[in-house]
Parts: sequence; C-alpha cells; structure tokens
Amino acid sequence: MADLHDLTALEQGALVRRREVSSRELVDHYLERADRLDTVGAFVTLTPDRARAAAATAAEAGGPLAGVPTAVKDLNLTAGVRTTFGSAAFEDHVPDVSDGVVLSLEDAGLVSIGKTSTPEFGSPCYTEPEGRPPAVTPWDRARMAGGSSGGAAAAVAAGLVPVAQGSDGGGSIRIPASCCGLVGLKPSRGRISGHPMYGDPVGLATAGPISRTVRDAAAMLDVLAGRRPGDPAWAPPPRGTFLEACDRTPARLRVARFVDPVIADVPVDPSSVRAWEDASRLLESLGHEVVDVGVPLPREAVPVFETCWAVLTALSAAPEGREHLLRPLTRWLTDRGRAVSGPEFGLAIGAMRRYAAQALVALAPYDAVLTPTLAAPPLPVGAIRDDADPAADFGAQKAFTPWTSAWNVTGMPAVSLPLHWTEDGLPVGVMLAARPAEDGLLLALAAQVEEAVPWARRHPPGW
Repeated sequence: MADLHDLTALEQGALVRRREVSSRELVDHYLERADRLDTVGAFVTLTPDRARAAAATAAEAGGPLAGVPTAVKDLNLTAGVRTTFGSAAFEDHVPDVSDGVVLSLEDAGLVSIGKTSTPEFGSPCYTEPEGRPPAVTPWDRARMAGGSSGGAAAAVAAGLVPVAQGSDGGGSIRIPASCCGLVGLKPSRGRISGHPMYGDPVGLATAGPISRTVRDAAAMLDVLAGRRPGDPAWAPPPRGTFLEACDRTPARLRVARFVDPVIADVPVDPSSVRAWEDASRLLESLGHEVVDVGVPLPREAVPVFETCWAVLTALSAAPEGREHLLRPLTRWLTDRGRAVSGPEFGLAIGAMRRYAAQALVALAPYDAVLTPTLAAPPLPVGAIRDDADPAADFGAQKAFTPWTSAWNVTGMPAVSLPLHWTEDGLPVGVMLAARPAEDGLLLALAAQVEEAVPWARRHPPGW
C-alpha cells in the first residue's frame, strides 16, 4: 500500500471525503516528515499547533482539496504567523491580517503547516536567505531549488507537502519548478487577487500553484482564482472549473515555438535545447502543429523590465533603522529604483505595455507557445549569488532565466512541465504559455502532455 505522501493532493482529498483518513492524520504525517526530512531548506517556520487546530474542521469545506496539507510562501501575509519576506530586516514581523491567497486556501479547507523559504522580498531567482540554509533541489542537494518560490518547490519535491503556493513576478514559480522536477503554473494576469496590499502597480506578479501533477495544480488554481471587492482588474471567469479543463482533450492546436533567448548573448545548455526539441516532437505526436517563430519581444524590452523591477524592489522598504540588514543585491536594486523619477517610471510602464501588445499581436494566431524554461539545469548553490558585485549577480540571474519574464510582461498564463532529465539525473523543465485568460486551455494541453509522458511517480533521492 502506498504511503500517504506517495498520493497526489487530489487523491489525499478524496480519502478525506471518504473518511478513510482524517485531515489531522495527513497533517501529522507531513509535520513529522518536515521535521525529520527538511534537508532541502524548505521551511522557515513550521506551525504545528495552528495546523492541527485547522485540521479539526478543514474537511467541512467539502472541496477536492479540503483537509489536504499545504504551505504558504514567506512573502504572503499570514495573520498571527511570523512573515519575514525572506529578510533579516523583518525577522520578527508578525502580521495581524492575512492576504487574499491565505484566506482562499483557508476557505477551501487546505491546511498550511508552515511558511516556505524565499529570498529577500522574492527578488532573486535563487533562494539563499541570509542566516538560513539555502533551498536546494532534492535531486541533488548541492544544487539550487531556484527562486523565489524555492522553499515551496523544495517542500513539494521532497514530499514534505503534496502541493504548495508560490508567487511569480519574473519566473519565480516556473524557475523552481524546473529545478525541482515539478509542475509550476503562473496564471493569467488578474486571475488571482492581490488583496489587500495590491503591491505591484506594474502587473508582473501573481500567486500560483506548485505541484507534482497538472491536475493538482488545476485544483489549487480553482481555490486561488477569483476576484475580491476592490481588485483593480480581473481575468474573466473560466468555463467550468480548471480541474474540469484537464479532462477536455484539446483539439488540434497551433503551437508557436522559439529557443533564442529574449536576452542577448546568453549561452543555452544542450539539455535545455534537447528538452525543447523532445517536447516539440511530443506535441506533434499528439496531433498539434508546431511552428517556428521569432522572439516576440525585442531586446529593448529588457532594460524597460529592469527599470520596473528595480522600482518594485525599492517599494519593499525595510523598517526605519533596519536598512543595514538588507542584502547587497536588494540595496543595489533599491538604489537603482530610487534613481528613477516618477515620469521615467510611468514611461517605462507604458513602454512595457506597448512591447507586450506587440508580442500578443504577433502570437495571436497561435494557441500556445513553447520555449525552454531555463538556460541550464539547476546550478550549484552560490553559483549566481555575488554579494561583492550585485550587478554581476543580477546579470547571472538574467542569463539563467532568459525566457520566463516574457510571460509576466504579456500577462499570459505559463507553466513549466518536468519533461526531461539529464544523464546525471537533474530535472529540466519545458515551458508552455497560452493567450491571456486561456488558463483552461493551457491546463488541458499540459494534462494531455502529462498523460502521454507521466512523471509524478518519479521520486528524488530521500523520498
């Protein structure tokens, strides 16, 4: 008989509904694993008492994931639970409100067992927070889990929770999903509420699921999706649920593909190209038309994105008197962002929206877009981080992630799928994107791919 952690989140939810296992049993199982097996830097804070109390009534929510354990990224406000934003400057910060993501998880009966590790303010594409262990991929614990949702991905990949919430402003769900051999979904812009902070005026960032299967990701998106009063904009509601979309076999689709990086002069590892080529052949074998296209965003879009990214970092100010605790990269980006005037920032947002519009027009004839997720398999811990030269650090991040931010700029939904492993056993993700608001079609295609080449029963060492 399979162990509980061998089951998908949906399978665990079904056991709870049939009363074959209780939410408390699941919570205890995962708390014990997290306490004993977190050698991957997954958790910043465990909340056993809170989780066990929530488990007592979680099944009453009645949905597909009611009673299932999960975890919340340490960027998300959680009332009464230490939330540090990955920063020593907020080491003792305990919010008195929860954000919309946490409220949605609780309303659906998911039970968080703790807060997952993230780098400072979620900025870097690696998770190496100050004074804490780095988040590493369980496929090779000397290599990074990616970022900024590195702790969430490490937790799911190591079997410490069945599904977890992440967030993504430039690839921060899809990067760790690729590094950890998981499904990582960035939903469409406006699909998930930013309540109550609405801290991203540019529209790059969104929450989203990290899971072992496409259907688990779809079920969690059903939980997280939806607007709240006060939202400035929202994606149109889907036809049915996102989980139901996974059962709809897509008709013949036109899939655009490109492999050239959006960022100039970036070397791409052969494994990333091989994964992309194999995925192209798989899509053709499933009856879809795969068409080569040019890179839809011009190179001029990159510095515009950087300007917006720097300003967003500058908005994440440390408490007065604690600025010295910020990491060199954060201080460098903050100084860069503060040097941008209000009109310059407005012009950058306008330029980015025009670049996005051009890309959306160019890709409008296609149902989906295929690229690699990353330029290389997961790198050794410390390979990118450079406190002595933050500019070099930032440049290395761009070289590692030369495709992911394109879909944050356009607002398109995008998913990284674990379709390839290197000869030495490292996961390599492949990324699919779809038109804005067509999250259901993207999930239907991803589920079709998973059915053809299933991966969920492939486990890392130490599982």
